[in-house]
Amino acid sequence: MDFNVIWYVIVGVLLMGYAILDGFDLGVGILYLFSKGDHDRRILLNSIGPVWDGNEVWLITAGGALFAAFPEVYATAFSGFYLPFMLLLIALIFRAVSIEFRSKEESKRWRKNWDIAFSAGSVVAALLFGIAIGNIIIGMALDQEKIYVGSFLDLITPYTFLTGIFNVVMFAMHGAIYLTIKTEGKLQLQIKKLAYKAFGLFVILFIPLTALTLFEKPEMIANFSFGNVELPGTKHELIEEHQFAISIIAWTVVLLNILSIMNIPRMLSKDKYISAFLSSACTMGALIMLFALGIFPNMIISSIDPLNNLDIYNGSSSQYTLRTMFFVAIWGMPFVIAYTTLIYWTYRGKTKLNESSY
Repeated sequence: MDFNVIWYVIVGVLLMGYAILDGFDLGVGILYLFSKGDHDRRILLNSIGPVWDGNEVWLITAGGALFAAFPEVYATAFSGFYLPFMLLLIALIFRAVSIEFRSKEESKRWRKNWDIAFSAGSVVAALLFGIAIGNIIIGMALDQEKIYVGSFLDLITPYTFLTGIFNVVMFAMHGAIYLTIKTEGKLQLQIKKLAYKAFGLFVILFIPLTALTLFEKPEMIANFSFGNVELPGTKHELIEEHQFAISIIAWTVVLLNILSIMNIPRMLSKDKYISAFLSSACTMGALIMLFALGIFPNMIISSIDPLNNLDIYNGSSSQYTLRTMFFVAIWGMPFVIAYTTLIYWTYRGKTKLNESSY
């Protein structure tokens, strides 16, 4: 049993869970200012009110798993992305405070300022997540000691900014589809139109971004080849032995991605909003899996020298640590899943305003 691969999958699943769950409430924030009137905006806020903080548990859990299983990767990522992560924390704090404070006063100016803070925090958070993914794909300036030697501005390139914009659009699409489930009447019709527009932008950006990624980093499709391929960085015999199986998985995910994207407008047109949301979630999940398969077994790629890459072997904890944590995770993960399921089941249905609403 290769615990390095297992923990790569576990961290990936946790990040996928965060992207899908917190992605839609960030998407609600991105679209928030498109809604008009205090009543409609309160509906949007309360649609995510019971779940937004629980969604962020997945990010905290993923960070903890990364720290314990791949400490070298954690250290390099958090030092290289130190300033972006601080900006991300500020954005997430403003979102949380805005949700809690907005309805504490009747003043229009008070509510307008918190509305702007909530939406701006959502946009900035989604943008920074996308920029981080873009840097991991394109590579970071890691030296022989696996230390990031670039600057903050080196992280902002046309490619990484494009991945950031794409992430904002994808979250907006996901959030709009979620809102079609939680709203009704005229507001639902308005949200549905926004969902179609966001989907159109998603497709428009998806095609050129995919082409640009393959042009800039052709090795991203190395794991999609059924034969042995020359991968940059350190070679691992175990990975080469299972290259065929990895390729089967990769192409299955490609097919899932295509089908789920095509199914989104189909379900929206039939007013099957839950199915559309599941298709959107599958689309995001498939994209994250394609990203993970594209860089595998690397976790942080060096733009200076492939030998400086951090992968699931040279960036991991000891085998004893990985094995022990695996059995802890077997017991811990069901609690996170059960908590999430219970919250969503409890607050299912259309969003209604009452005395306890934001």
